[in-house]
Amino acid sequence: MTSIKNLPLVSVIIPTYNSAKTLPITLASIARQNYPNIEVIVIDRYSTDGTVEIASAFGARVVQKNTERAMAKNIGLLLATGKYVLFLDSDMELTSTVIHECVTLAEKDPLIGAIVIPETTSGLTLLAKIRRYERQFYHNTYIESPRFYRREVALKAGGFDPIVFYEEATLAYKLEKLGFKKGRISSYIIHHEEHMTMTELIRKRYYYGRTSHIYTTRYRDYARFQLNPAYRLRLFFKRKFWEHPHMALAVLALKGLEYLVTKLATLSRTT
Repeated sequence: MTSIKNLPLVSVIIPTYNSAKTLPITLASIARQNYPNIEVIVIDRYSTDGTVEIASAFGARVVQKNTERAMAKNIGLLLATGKYVLFLDSDMELTSTVIHECVTLAEKDPLIGAIVIPETTSGLTLLAKIRRYERQFYHNTYIESPRFYRREVALKAGGFDPIVFYEEATLAYKLEKLGFKKGRISSYIIHHEEHMTMTELIRKRYYYGRTSHIYTTRYRDYARFQLNPAYRLRLFFKRKFWEHPHMALAVLALKGLEYLVTKLATLSRTT
């Protein structure tokens, strides 16, 4: 039997801000992994709701910095001591074999610099159902971004670009330009969005949209797919999108609203 010390260490990095409602779910799912050699680093933006105490109770290393999510990830990347790093949001839950599958795949091929983990949305609200229905059509496309990385090459690439619009895709793009491949596993992440309201979603889209011009300029090769409504429509129509017409119409309405809000955020920069 392989001892823990002979297994590559995986550093799980979680940016947080007032995440007390969902962080216990995230941390408990890490503790349940069937892969034993894991360290957890929480980069907290001075939460006031008990987030830090929860993270500490689970044995995570907590560092507090007043910074955006991309920079928080980069701080975690620098502090990590693992061969591999996994970046999670504080409202995500890992199914039990995620880390084991990622390590197994990465160890087989040193040219794999990043690994995509499929995601599904949790929740019974209408918004959660719409987002869950939408997400299934993005598997194996440019819309998905990796979360698991080979730390050495992530550092070589300079980490994430410190923007908020599609920041999760910026590191994958840079690794691709360095000649590394993306892998993909079958185990998945559950994204807990039960409490997200339409108002919160639109507010987030507007905030993200304020830096969309930077992303489209620096990451044009990805942006021409990710930000192109025609590309998403092709994905939808090729994959039995209309099997549930009411959900299909709801997704189209939601995406139209998101694109409009992003456009308004972009235009607001010049006014």
